[in-house]
Amino acid sequence: MGLISSGSSKKSSGARSVKISFWRRLVMFFVTNLQQGIGSLGELSRTPWASLMTIAVLGLSLTLPATLYVVVKNAQSATGEWDQAAEISLFLRKDLQTQEIQSFRERVRLMNEVETVNLIDREAGLREFRESSGFGSALDYLQSNPLPDVLVVVPVPEYRSSERAQRLLGVLEQEREVDSARLDLQWLQRLQAIVNVVENSLAALAILLSLAVVLIVGNTIRLAILNRRDEIMIMKLVGATNAYIQRPFLYTGFWYGVIGGVIAWISTTLMVWWISASVAQLTALYDSSFRLAGLDFSEMMVLWLVAIVLGLLGSWIAVRRHVAAIEPT
Repeated sequence: MGLISSGSSKKSSGARSVKISFWRRLVMFFVTNLQQGIGSLGELSRTPWASLMTIAVLGLSLTLPATLYVVVKNAQSATGEWDQAAEISLFLRKDLQTQEIQSFRERVRLMNEVETVNLIDREAGLREFRESSGFGSALDYLQSNPLPDVLVVVPVPEYRSSERAQRLLGVLEQEREVDSARLDLQWLQRLQAIVNVVENSLAALAILLSLAVVLIVGNTIRLAILNRRDEIMIMKLVGATNAYIQRPFLYTGFWYGVIGGVIAWISTTLMVWWISASVAQLTALYDSSFRLAGLDFSEMMVLWLVAIVLGLLGSWIAVRRHVAAIEPT
């Protein structure tokens, strides 16, 4: 019994001697992952052209939806500014006296929904039309001024949206002094509808290109796995787990995403710079200082993250299917 107990105590002490602490296992885990990550980057450098082509496909596939996103973002910004510039034009009856016009103007100005009211009398309107239309000599033959007095009503910020401005228009055009009223937002609604169509098209295009990226990365990783089939079989024979074998290929997909994201950054910036020149020429024709704004830092980070996720997803799909299918015979 003593020999047995002494032998068992020796075995237990030997077992304790080879036990690895939690912190050491944690350090070894990170060291192993670092080695496999650097090793996978080295594998890419051994086949630079094939790796660069896959990375370029990933980066350039993300460039198109990223550029379209910039265009849509700027269009939304522009339409948002225009939407906040709503003005209501009230064309007054021609038989109103000056006192009635002033009284009506004051009544409209005191409304809670109205910020400012400007009166354009018929004489000022005719002078402005004479100067801007080019028909000055023809207007001299008119026996009377055909233009009405106009009140230009600017709603308060809370009533400058399309829906609320329409409601305010309905209230004002019911006033007896008003002959007709106009809120020119139909063109803005059409523009917003076009922007919505572009947004939906952008979403569909982004999904399709993302699927294409996943398939391309997955196929590239699949070929890499098949090329290293014999090596994988040997690793499994000596006890390597599927997770250990899969990690280098997952890191390859990670590097595809990291470098592809940088290519997407550069390509998108160049595309926006190229388009912005045409936009500047167009806006100059309308005496506007609007400039195309590119991706900000947070949006660039999102683009980079999307590239990394797509690279990892494509590699994960490939390794989960093909590494597990390779078994030593």
